Amino acid sequence: MPHLTQEQLEALNFKKLGKNIKISDKTTFYYPHQIEIGDNTRIDDFCVISGNIVIGKYVHIAPFCLIAGGEKGITLGDFCGVSYASQIFTQSDDYTGQFMVSPLIPEKFKREYKAPVKLDKHVIIGANSIVFPGVHIEEGCSIGAMSLVNKNTKPWGIYIGIPAKRVKEKSKDILRHEEEFLAEISLS
Repeated sequence: MPHLTQEQLEALNFKKLGKNIKISDKTTFYYPHQIEIGDNTRIDDFCVISGNIVIGKYVHIAPFCLIAGGEKGITLGDFCGVSYASQIFTQSDDYTGQFMVSPLIPEKFKREYKAPVKLDKHVIIGANSIVFPGVHIEEGCSIGAMSLVNKNTKPWGIYIGIPAKRVKEKSKDILRHEEEFLAEISLS
């Protein structure tokens, strides 16, 4: 997959751009001046990254993902992964019929729910999953494929389903591996 060159990345005028970034030339950014990207991050083909976004270090966003930060913002902690075709939203229209919907309608005729989303360190979002506005996925959680996360999680759990529910505990061995990894790269 062809990646944007350093010159192309800098021309996008990100709010912050780390080192060793690999971003597909097929990724689309809206409002890059609001987007921070940490070191050693990779964003693959056909992703749409929009609005107030903070991406940590060693984050991977797989093809066909939508990360829609809007004004409230999304934070992806270090070592997070967002798998194929997953979507993360910070705002949603009111679908009850009491208000109009669509970005084409003036605010006075709509009621939108807007809230930040945060994924802590070592969170993995499985393929085709959706994360709703206002959700905080705590450290070390794994979200199974095709899950709908509409409520906050507790750390180090495996969540699956629609809506996502905690089904088991997740090993914390990854923390030992992270420590060893960071020690090894600091020597190089």
